[in-house]
Amino acid sequence: MAAWIDRTENLLEFNSRPGRLIGLDTEFMRTDSFAPKLALVQVEIEGQVALVDPIGGIDMASLASRLEDTQTVSVMHSASEDLDALSPILPNGIGTLYDTQIAAAFAGLGAGLGYQKLVLAVCEVDLPKGETRSDWLRRPLSPQQLEYAAQDVIHLPVIHADLSARLAQRGFSEWHAEDCARMLERARNREIDPQPQTGYRGASGWTREQQALLRRVLFWRETTARRIDKPRPWILDDPRILDLSSSPPSNIDELAERCRGLRALRGPERVELFELLHQPLTADELEFDAIPASADGEERRMIRALKEIVVANARELDIPDGLLCSRMHLETLYLSRRWPTALEGWRRTILHDALMEHLSE
Repeated sequence: MAAWIDRTENLLEFNSRPGRLIGLDTEFMRTDSFAPKLALVQVEIEGQVALVDPIGGIDMASLASRLEDTQTVSVMHSASEDLDALSPILPNGIGTLYDTQIAAAFAGLGAGLGYQKLVLAVCEVDLPKGETRSDWLRRPLSPQQLEYAAQDVIHLPVIHADLSARLAQRGFSEWHAEDCARMLERARNREIDPQPQTGYRGASGWTREQQALLRRVLFWRETTARRIDKPRPWILDDPRILDLSSSPPSNIDELAERCRGLRALRGPERVELFELLHQPLTADELEFDAIPASADGEERRMIRALKEIVVANARELDIPDGLLCSRMHLETLYLSRRWPTALEGWRRTILHDALMEHLSE
């Protein structure tokens, strides 16, 4: 039975249990904020499960210190969003991550495997799915929520042992560790995308000045969303970003009318946005990656050819081709002719020469 912990002294007692392997999961809500609201932390140590309540004033420092230690291996499933949710108590991230979803892909069980399916495949336990969209911030949590939350970590030690054995047998343990370390690095460095405009291919025909203004507004939306902790579309949705960047309003009243209905674009933010839309562009702002045009026949043909190289290598390794290289990274490679950072490490060893040689033909 899982222990409910909402007092610091109880957490200190639970955290005193020995063991370097910890099953870890979170429940969080993200309906009306930019950052996820941490609602529950599930911890498994040596077969014992604790459900830690982070919203009642408990001091999480003892648990955070243990999770930050590189000698502690935190076993998590599809950890990226959980790492984001944990960032208020773990600003430097956890010490060592073992992600079971990534491990399952290396083990040949499939890419993007959900936790329920993985538990069924490894533990032969069919988990309930009824609490997936629960309100985890309410108190008290229902018995069904508590059971669901506990199940999210109780099976992780068995899954870790099973997948670790499979990866060792297949020779992928180091590659898996590298991918987990890369995920932790991304979680620690939540920097704003320096070229957000490149994802808006519908604006590829705009003038350079219009594209630069679009980039400026996208930066502003991102920094504002983080500052006031509201979802990006509540401040400016994509259609209005494109509309305002291509045709700025002539006055603040016109801006208010064209942005009617946006829940987080208040008076001060509207004034700030209006000024931003009319400030002259600097020379630095005009230095950026132009938005690529929509894929033409040649681009699609080349990317298909690159994809065939990836698929052939993945088949030889017996891993999902999406684990080896995504289409997005192939598009980046084709358009920039620069090796993507995401494909460094073991992926570069496998793919670099073949892909770059094909690009040079």
